[in-house]
Amino acid sequence: MTTAQIVAFLLFAIAAAGTPGPGNTMLTAVGARAGILRGLPSLFGQAIGMGLMMFLVPFGLGSLVLQYPWLRWALKVGGAAFLLWLSWKIAASSGGTDSRPDANPVGFLGAAVFQWGNPKAWLVVSSAAGAFLSPKAGGAAAQAASLAGLFVMAALPSCFPWLAFGAAVQRVLYNHRRLKTFNVTMAVLLALSIVLIIR
Repeated sequence: MTTAQIVAFLLFAIAAAGTPGPGNTMLTAVGARAGILRGLPSLFGQAIGMGLMMFLVPFGLGSLVLQYPWLRWALKVGGAAFLLWLSWKIAASSGGTDSRPDANPVGFLGAAVFQWGNPKAWLVVSSAAGAFLSPKAGGAAAQAASLAGLFVMAALPSCFPWLAFGAAVQRVLYNHRRLKTFNVTMAVLLALSIVLIIR
């Protein structure tokens, strides 16, 4: 990739990772529930999960998904089920942030897997594959690896404010009832994003 292509992709990745969506809603809820330090595994899981998608989709998974409608359907249903489960887990989490020292409703693996059911993630990686892959820029594996690495670098600082916002809200939601209301609100917003999957 040329310097201009790298800069263009980084700007794309910052905008894609930092704007509102199911993943950042989840990170906000994690921050409110677990705080910044215990929420970092979720942040890394989200960035690395997207990076893995950014590698696999341009490398060939995207064409496989488009070729087999049943696989696309299975990903939609699986993604919707995972979002519903995660919404329930966030809504059902207890109110106080100090009730359990390991309180984190998602974790690294959950946040990484979450991306595969995230409709925004699929739109982002599909757009990136179409816009930034070039037959003149080398092999598919090398290009996909470059996009994946650059995306992780851009996503970590772009998604961090959502986690920090949740942690800041944690101080305002100092009692059980307010935090529970916030958790339920975040869970409902996350569940509503399923509409984007099943359309």
